[in-house]
Amino acid sequence: MKTKTTIVKKPWGQENIFASAPGLYLGKILIINKGARLSLQYHTKKHETLYVLKGKCRMEINGKAKIYKPGEAAPIPTGTKHRFSAPYGRVTLLEVSTYHPDDTVRLNDDYGR
Repeated sequence: MKTKTTIVKKPWGQENIFASAPGLYLGKILIINKGARLSLQYHTKKHETLYVLKGKCRMEINGKAKIYKPGEAAPIPTGTKHRFSAPYGRVTLLEVSTYHPDDTVRLNDDYGR
């Protein structure tokens, strides 16, 4: 059985939603364009883990920045302030999370959202 991937265009790149089980989990591939970054944000319910597939991703987690390379993962517990960026080139991340698709509180955003 095949499922359809939903592509959601974002100002920083795109999300490819490949798994969606309402009330259970959500799986996405995030593609961040070179030089772009996501909003500084946190979630009130959602818990997520990001795994770097391609590129070098700058992850700011609770005010501490670190470069993550392919094969490295970062858990983002509920309430954790975080931001991901691609300063060195395009980045591809795998995101798995609890199913809370609309649980984003933006603290700072380059795109005025």
